[in-house]
Amino acid sequence: MDISGSTALVTGANRGLGRHFAGQLLARGATVYAAARNPGSVDLEGVIALAVDVTDPESVAAAVRDAGDVTLLVNNAGIAANANLLTGDLDGARREMETNYFGTLSMVRAFAPVIESNGGGGILNVLSVLSWVSYPDIGGYCASKSAAWSMTNAMRLELAPRGIVVTGLHVGLMDTDMAEGLDGPRADPADVAGQALDGVEAGDYEVLADETSRQVRAGLSGGVASLYPQLGN
Repeated sequence: MDISGSTALVTGANRGLGRHFAGQLLARGATVYAAARNPGSVDLEGVIALAVDVTDPESVAAAVRDAGDVTLLVNNAGIAANANLLTGDLDGARREMETNYFGTLSMVRAFAPVIESNGGGGILNVLSVLSWVSYPDIGGYCASKSAAWSMTNAMRLELAPRGIVVTGLHVGLMDTDMAEGLDGPRADPADVAGQALDGVEAGDYEVLADETSRQVRAGLSGGVASLYPQLGN
């Protein structure tokens, strides 16, 4: 799709990757709704700050009323409670699922008719390399991203005949607040946002934004032994 002249809504646009999305969309000529639970925390000039809590159905419905001209939805809002599925607080795992999976799904369900009525466009779901591989100490987050990946695939098939291309973004650690305290190479969120938007413009279904995501994606065909060599044979 042509981003220039489009109208985009970015959730979680007040910081990190979402803020880069909003800024780069503006630079590419889009009108941008920068959504956050607290719209006062949005500090980008030129965007339209919008209050959206993706876990609140009334808030999502209000966003549809306030942003009825959207042609591109960027589902970036997410949380990491770092919940171990065996020993951690299940409330954290529930919050991750409510935000990262059900929140994203709620936004897709709400805005797909809007985008279709405006002539079609795109949806970009921010997923993760952890859609494909899991670690015990953050198992709740991994499960929520795996669910979001599966949902993205289903929505892609359902929305394609309605003129909406659904793109999934996969990336490992980024240099953002969410990755604070975690070890490993970190991608520049500005670069990740640029790659993702290039993918949207090209009509790509999937964007692998760093070497980590490309390696893990390639390893899926190797099965459990490839993804989890510590398990041995």
